Amino acid sequence: MPIRMILMGVAGCGKSSVGAAVAARLGVAYHDGDDLHPVANVAKMRAGIALTDDDRWPWLDRVAASLAKDAPVIIGCSALKRAYRDRLRAGADGTVTFVHLSGSRAVIEARMAARTGHYMPVSLLDSQFAALEAPGPDEALTVDVDQPLPQIVAAIVSFTGGAS
Repeated sequence: MPIRMILMGVAGCGKSSVGAAVAARLGVAYHDGDDLHPVANVAKMRAGIALTDDDRWPWLDRVAASLAKDAPVIIGCSALKRAYRDRLRAGADGTVTFVHLSGSRAVIEARMAARTGHYMPVSLLDSQFAALEAPGPDEALTVDVDQPLPQIVAAIVSFTGGAS
């Protein structure tokens, strides 16, 4: 069964950096879920307006379609709520592995403040944490992002058994 992995978590948790590194280690493609957002969603976030569930459904359907057609693949997608993860599972055409990149608000805020060229402002971080329904161990592997990238990647690769 080809890997269908979602690296999930609030904005700024490292989905893109971790995703690229894990994908390279496993020899699979990495897609940034931000690239799948409808233009209207990007405009709202750029303006500092938090997305609603209704804004997210079409985006989540695009992510699920990518999981179905592009597997083996790793996609960075916030997947903040259980209902979002359920929607991704339903549309993925196979088993989806979720990895929750978790960190304190202080760590995430510092990372967001340091990055350049991203449309998601730090001002939306509170809305991200407010929406987050952290998955339990039965739903996802949770990895603390307040550690070096190689350790994060090693934990995820070990969890997958190194298989693509």
